[in-house]
Amino acid sequence: MLTILFDGVAYGMLLFILACGLAVTLGLMNFVNLAHGAFAMAGGYVTVVLMQRFGVPFLACLPLAFVATALLGALAERTLYARLYSRSHLDQVLFSIGIVFMSIAAVDFLMGSQQQIVQIPAFLRGRVEILGVGVGVYRLLIIGLCGVLTLLLQWALASTRFGSQLRAAVDDARAARGLGIEVGRIFVVTFAVGSGLAGLGGALSAEIVGLDPTFPLKFMLYFLIVVTVGGTSGLTGPLLAALLLGVTDVAGKYLVPGLGAFIIYFVMIAILMLRPQGLFARGSA
Repeated sequence: MLTILFDGVAYGMLLFILACGLAVTLGLMNFVNLAHGAFAMAGGYVTVVLMQRFGVPFLACLPLAFVATALLGALAERTLYARLYSRSHLDQVLFSIGIVFMSIAAVDFLMGSQQQIVQIPAFLRGRVEILGVGVGVYRLLIIGLCGVLTLLLQWALASTRFGSQLRAAVDDARAARGLGIEVGRIFVVTFAVGSGLAGLGGALSAEIVGLDPTFPLKFMLYFLIVVTVGGTSGLTGPLLAALLLGVTDVAGKYLVPGLGAFIIYFVMIAILMLRPQGLFARGSA
């Protein structure tokens, strides 16, 4: 059971890093970006290209994947997404779904449809004993790295001037501009960081869940479950939802292989029946 719990926590932390950008754009910026998985896929393919064609070490690829997808996110926000902030959620959904299929077609054309293999270093493939249970070193790395990033992100949103400016810009952009807040800069930085974290998650997850052009579609539902179950008031809810989803998914596939893929949906339905707005809903004025 401890092995299942440990693997589930590692998977949950990975899902949170993959989905936290969507949690920010949907929960704080009120923008529905279903193409979030495309940025995660981009981070994975940046890692594949750097490792296979340029011989860059895996650990060095992680910050490069973050930077590359953050720059891609900033470019997309300024040229495409910024035009849709004032449009309806239906327009945002249709637009971002279009981006998903365009990214799938582009990656399939450039990289092929086969699944990409990411070889992590030998020292990350070993196992160590913790409380008498053998746990993977790579999963320990994922838990530690994602845990640190989660704390930094929560601190930045809750305790810094930037976080206060972001909340003000989302609540009333016109008033925020009147106070001297550069709303456009705040939004592009937020979107870039969220995209960069998705890219980092894609790089970390490639060895565990695989990487191919259909990645955004396969994991879109997982991202939405994390945000829906967690609520949109901040990052605490999506973090708990990701951990619950990770542990439930791993436990289901270990203990009930025939129903493992469906258990997370049962849990989601049960939670939403009790709390339709998610675990932590944004309060209304």
